[in-house]
Amino acid sequence: MTTPFQTTRHQDVEHWTLNDPATRNALSDAMVLGLFEACLRAKQDTTLRGIVLTGASGAFSAGGSLGGFASAIGQPLLPGEDDPLIALNRGFGDVLHALTELPQWLVCAVDGPAMGGGFGLVCCADLVIATERSVFATPEVTLGLPPAQIAPFVWQRLGDAVARQCLLSGARWSAAQAQAVGLVNTVVADGALGAAVAETERALRAAAPGAVAATKQLLHRLRAKAPDLRTEAAIAFAAALRGSEAAAGLAAFAKKQPAPWVDVPPRSTAARVAAPQGGGSGLGRPGAGSTEGDS
Repeated sequence: MTTPFQTTRHQDVEHWTLNDPATRNALSDAMVLGLFEACLRAKQDTTLRGIVLTGASGAFSAGGSLGGFASAIGQPLLPGEDDPLIALNRGFGDVLHALTELPQWLVCAVDGPAMGGGFGLVCCADLVIATERSVFATPEVTLGLPPAQIAPFVWQRLGDAVARQCLLSGARWSAAQAQAVGLVNTVVADGALGAAVAETERALRAAAPGAVAATKQLLHRLRAKAPDLRTEAAIAFAAALRGSEAAAGLAAFAKKQPAPWVDVPPRSTAARVAAPQGGGSGLGRPGAGSTEGDS
């Protein structure tokens, strides 16, 4: 049986792998729990200097798995009924916060799609290395859902203007475009990710672990000035998932059809969202691998 989240240790560096190739590493409950527990353990490990987070089998992560939420899609709550989706969704917010609180350096090594919740994980890293074939998107709004838990982290990583462009359009970015807006630090050729990660690890060894931890604590204090939106985001996501837009959007995606709110004007008059430099359009429904939304 496949273990959805794997950790391996190489001296004082750990590699954490999202490992569910059948779903392109969609963020299942088991995977999210494994990642959260690893964060809690790493935070207390004074012998650990760094962490590399990656995905197995040519994908980083297709985003949050909606498998456990399937029965709730488009189904409103009864009056006075508590919504279990709120706690489930907030749990992913806890993971994002835990990643940003790690005292060790955190490198995301991306090969393939990083969608929705996977995009959010990338925004938590100190450094991001991506292969040329990697693609990035937050397609939630195209499915009738808000990118709830990841929105604050996308905003903090990319700034207000670019975050709005990303989160409100569902735009799909190449690795070069993601580098142009500051999401990715380094783009490497396909097949060269392992060597690039090893070189980055060697370079980061020049930094004293105590100084790294102190610096990250100072940077986290700046992040902590932003409001904690985990509960509010979870409520918004749960309400949207039970609403009519999510039901229609997800059904349309499953059938590979446009969502009912899509009204494409003639090409000559269509409004276009400017894409970051690096080629391609800033618009477009994300392709396979982006069927999942925010976790």
